Amino acid sequence: MSNDITVRQDGKILRVTLNRGADGNGMTDDMVVELTRIIDDAPKTSRIILFSGAGSEFCIGRAGVKPPAPDAQALDRRRDFDTVFTCYGAFRKSPIPIVGVVQGKALGLGCALAALCDITIASDKATFQVPEMGHHIMPGMVLSALIDRVPRKAITYLVHTTATIGAERALTFGLVSEVVPAAQLDAKVEEVCAAILKAPPIATEGVKEYVSRAMDMDTASAVDFARNLHAVLNSSREIKH
Repeated sequence: MSNDITVRQDGKILRVTLNRGADGNGMTDDMVVELTRIIDDAPKTSRIILFSGAGSEFCIGRAGVKPPAPDAQALDRRRDFDTVFTCYGAFRKSPIPIVGVVQGKALGLGCALAALCDITIASDKATFQVPEMGHHIMPGMVLSALIDRVPRKAITYLVHTTATIGAERALTFGLVSEVVPAAQLDAKVEEVCAAILKAPPIATEGVKEYVSRAMDMDTASAVDFARNLHAVLNSSREIKH
């Protein structure tokens, strides 16, 4: 494990921090791979992943990206990009909730990761941007992260204008869950984590499973899924009545 991402076990909370604060927590591909592994392994020891960035920024995007070779084939490029797509998948598939903490800039990859967290608490100083089109890049990776988080008009606005938006607008777009004054950010995050930990683990995981799957179902199927989960989980010995 490198020092670019720090991991600290705090009871049932796994505190995962991007640790390149001097560089805005720009993420190399190696960091993306490492983050994927950390998320995949977290449920073995933890009930919550608390995901943040060191310093003044959350994550300003990808770092150290090399231009493709002149003779690069599409399949080779796809394999390179799959590093990021796989990481996005880890956020979605994690059976435990991921709480994101955004104190400053969340750009490109950073914006995508903030959106992918199950709950994202942002400082009122946080900003969000999808800048790829300004660099002549079609942002397929970011689009894939936002598609089930952000409404259509918000996605197209962010992508086409490359506008930098503040935390309050990010809240209306669905990128974040709550905005608090910067001085209250840490306290609010601890409050949210404490609330999650009050519930039985099986109930917390059931909520994650339902929200992850039911959004893609028709209404009748989503209701049936809820009926079955409700009956099965709430009759479990792990639920205290």
